[in-house]
Amino acid sequence: MNHSHLKAFHAVAMQGSFTKAAASLNLTQPTLSDHVRGLEDRYGVKLFKRHGRGVIVTAMGRALLEMTRKQHATEVEMEQLLSSSRGMLSGHLRIAADSPFLIMPLVKDFASQHPSIKVAIDFGNTQWVSQQLIEGHFDIGIMPEPSHHERLVSTPFRQDEIIFFVSTVHPWAKRRNVALREIEDQRLIIRETGSYTRSLFEQELRRQNIISQQVLEIGSSEGLREAVALGLGVGIIQAGELTLDQRIQPVNIRNTKLKVIEHLVCLKEAKLVPVIKAFIEKIIP
Repeated sequence: MNHSHLKAFHAVAMQGSFTKAAASLNLTQPTLSDHVRGLEDRYGVKLFKRHGRGVIVTAMGRALLEMTRKQHATEVEMEQLLSSSRGMLSGHLRIAADSPFLIMPLVKDFASQHPSIKVAIDFGNTQWVSQQLIEGHFDIGIMPEPSHHERLVSTPFRQDEIIFFVSTVHPWAKRRNVALREIEDQRLIIRETGSYTRSLFEQELRRQNIISQQVLEIGSSEGLREAVALGLGVGIIQAGELTLDQRIQPVNIRNTKLKVIEHLVCLKEAKLVPVIKAFIEKIIP
């Protein structure tokens, strides 16, 4: 079996485009197309269907992709294992997280211990993080719930409480805590659908038959923070994410303990890749 053909197939399947895959492998598009065609012709199968400017993986292609994902992870593991013989880990670590406020201190500590590892980070809600890991675009995910997908493994590493936060000019800013039901008279500022913190909070509202009349939905944690700081309403946040900001004030929710357990998530087959293993062991000794 031609390794170059398999590598070309894997790149196209992961990128969803021959153009992007060719760029990622530093090949011309005709060369990449020849590799994929060679694989299809040799075994008499169809691995992709054209769809607009991209491609859709066929049923046979999806089955093969499951195998090439494992092969790719094994190759990365072997390369990093051999590199580690020089006494210093090197390579790349791609992290998908639901918030910058929790992951940045962890990355800072890890980078200081492993300066030869290049770290890339991107942010999105819980659903996005999980999907990015499954599709192989990232190595590690940080999110406030365990993943139940069969290809992922989750490890809890910290617990946090959901609280309100308001601008310093808001009437609640002078109070240490408020009852959850008081949110009925306020504009609630929340993240978009797919946010686990939002989902957990809304479940508690339904359990207590509380209806928030005014809701402002914000698509990022930074945007939510700015909206609250400008006095547009009351936000919800994990207590550990509330960094110092002279414009906002935390307010506890009385008689309601909404707990979020942050999890470190990765593909099962990637857990022993040296770079990924080193990061996991840094967070969870």
